[in-house]
Amino acid sequence: MRMYLLSSDEDTLTGFRLAGVEGKLAQSESELRSAFEALEKDETVGIVLVTRTLSANYRSVILEKKKSARLLITEIPDMKSPDAGIDSITSYVRDAVGIQV
Repeated sequence: MRMYLLSSDEDTLTGFRLAGVEGKLAQSESELRSAFEALEKDETVGIVLVTRTLSANYRSVILEKKKSARLLITEIPDMKSPDAGIDSITSYVRDAVGIQV
């Protein structure tokens, strides 16, 4: 199983890609829904990291997918979050999911 990032922030997406985590930029509800549909079909993905800003903007979509998906969906801070920073993001993922990024 691998992790996948959904973000509305290019900086966060770039940072995770450099760490070896694939991801997609989603800046509208339709882009977010399309990304989730593709992820639900991809059996190699087990954990979806969603940035707080994206989650806050599309809360109903995230809650819907958390209830129905086979994926573990967790929110992480992004570069625009007040507690942002590489150390806080990687420690959050490690503490929440138990995987070193």
